Amino acid sequence: MAGISHHIMPLPDFDKPVKLLIVASPYYKDISDHQIAGAKAEIEKADGTWDIVEVPGALEIPTAIGIAERMSNFDGYVALGCVIRGETTHYDTVCNDSSRAIQLLGLQGLCIGNGILTVENYEQAVVRADPADQNKGGGAAAAALHLIALSRKWGRPDKGVGFTSEILLAQKGNPTA
Repeated sequence: MAGISHHIMPLPDFDKPVKLLIVASPYYKDISDHQIAGAKAEIEKADGTWDIVEVPGALEIPTAIGIAERMSNFDGYVALGCVIRGETTHYDTVCNDSSRAIQLLGLQGLCIGNGILTVENYEQAVVRADPADQNKGGGAAAAALHLIALSRKWGRPDKGVGFTSEILLAQKGNPTA
């Protein structure tokens, strides 16, 4: 596909290893497999490690990321899925709400690369997911890696991001927080 080229930033270097969670919706399994392959390859180029969890659809991706952030130890997240326009307005709801939820998590300090494809048809999804073509899974992983690099650059040990467990416990009236 010929078109306007765009700049692709080189991957950041890390002093300490990075660990990412790939959260994928295999609703369109072949599309998801391509996205995951691209994301894994990009993370491995940065000498990072990854784990994968699958959820039923794009709307569940932000929830899974929120749960993982509260209960695990990932440096960042890669959101992968595909929403293809249908005959109803459900497409608009899924696209807007999943994107908005991911953005809100990011504004709380989570490092998330959003690779949820929102396309008009299956053919567009194939081109965007293919690691040998547009490689949007790899692009989402690269975005997460860049955000992790920024958070490490600007982070301080005494400064948390987002809602820490201490804040959440204090809100429940826990006297130890």
